[in-house]
Amino acid sequence: MKEQWCIPAKENAEFVCAMEDVLEVYHRPYDPKRPQVCFDETSKQQTKETRLPLPARPGNVAKYDYEYERNGTSNLFIFFAPLENWRHIKVTDRRTLIDFAHCMRDLVDVHFPEAEKIVLVMDNLNTHKFAALYEAFPPDEARRIINKLEIHYTPKHGSWLNMAEIEFSVLQRQCLKVRIPDQSTLIQKVAAWENGRNASEATVHWRFTTEDARIKLHHLYPSLNVC
Repeated sequence: MKEQWCIPAKENAEFVCAMEDVLEVYHRPYDPKRPQVCFDETSKQQTKETRLPLPARPGNVAKYDYEYERNGTSNLFIFFAPLENWRHIKVTDRRTLIDFAHCMRDLVDVHFPEAEKIVLVMDNLNTHKFAALYEAFPPDEARRIINKLEIHYTPKHGSWLNMAEIEFSVLQRQCLKVRIPDQSTLIQKVAAWENGRNASEATVHWRFTTEDARIKLHHLYPSLNVC
């Protein structure tokens, strides 16, 4: 009998391939010469109070008026190395290709200058491209930085695989849920949060494995049915 293969949806196969690639990275043993770093970005709208808040008093919580004044938006880039118990947040005005390129140079030259190769996990945004480094730096400098990076992209609709998102969730709950009037205040608050969390050696203990994915997300895997 002639074999006929049932071809799966291309998107599912691509998702599974990228997912298992990231999961493999997360379960590599610790290697100080090849640090694992997760990278992500988010934004924070800055808002000023229009009326003076009433401070907390015994028996009464602080009171804030629901009205506020918008005061621009800042971008936050995060580097998170779970096996190093370390994170760093860079606050910028924008999230352009050039901003991304400078983040990559910081990662290589400032944060992990002794690394032989940095294993980098991030999502596949249009700005997260090696080409960005050629727009920001001379060719030899761009290539030097690229040669220090081993990039693993999370799949489309799979940003939950990026541990940096977990850190951003903690940052939101512990630091960003209040009104922040301007970028300088944002930088101060984020730096204080970062220093405290690094000092306590907080991290993420990733437990989800490839074996778990093949059971719990089996519906996403291609089915090779022989007819």
